[in-house]
Amino acid sequence: MNGFDIKAKEWDMSAMRRERAETIAGEIVKQIPLSHDMTAMEFGAGTGLLSFILKDHLNEITLIDNSEGMVKVLTEKVMTSKAENLRVCKADLEHEDFPGGRFDFIYTLMVLHHVGDLETIVKKFYDLLKPGGYLAIADLYSEDGSFHGEGFNGHLGFDPVKLPALLANCGFTGIRHRKVYVIDKKISENISKKFDVFLMTATRI
Repeated sequence: MNGFDIKAKEWDMSAMRRERAETIAGEIVKQIPLSHDMTAMEFGAGTGLLSFILKDHLNEITLIDNSEGMVKVLTEKVMTSKAENLRVCKADLEHEDFPGGRFDFIYTLMVLHHVGDLETIVKKFYDLLKPGGYLAIADLYSEDGSFHGEGFNGHLGFDPVKLPALLANCGFTGIRHRKVYVIDKKISENISKKFDVFLMTATRI
């Protein structure tokens, strides 16, 4: 059982996470021409906060996560809400091939900094998108390690030059980003710190 399995049941109780998802969804709607003909995939969907907001803008969304706890909570939410256009899939996309089809849109929220092999996952995003498809990544700008604290083995946010270069090297075009949210997080008993979140969008050739 990993940390996300443990946190899954209480994940949606965070007002910050709900607000963040609403803000990112609003920015996605502004920046990407979503339509009811489009199929989408959320990578690292967690409990689906973002996809539940975007579901009425899209035809069908496949929600992928590798946390058993998150997938269980997400499945229950989809069944309870009777959201017919949401499909839940437990998969480790970083280490496994996805057996399904291709998508018009792939998006991810605060997940990429947990991925070990960035190039592999970005290439998979490219391959899973239809020509002309869109990618949206919401994540942290570079930070000093205090967001997760000691023991975290992922990326300490992302450099706003290096990540677009990686996307370009994998074939994406029209890459742009801007700050869309600020997380005010308590990093110790008496100290809080602000962390900037970007939304980066790109198009598959």
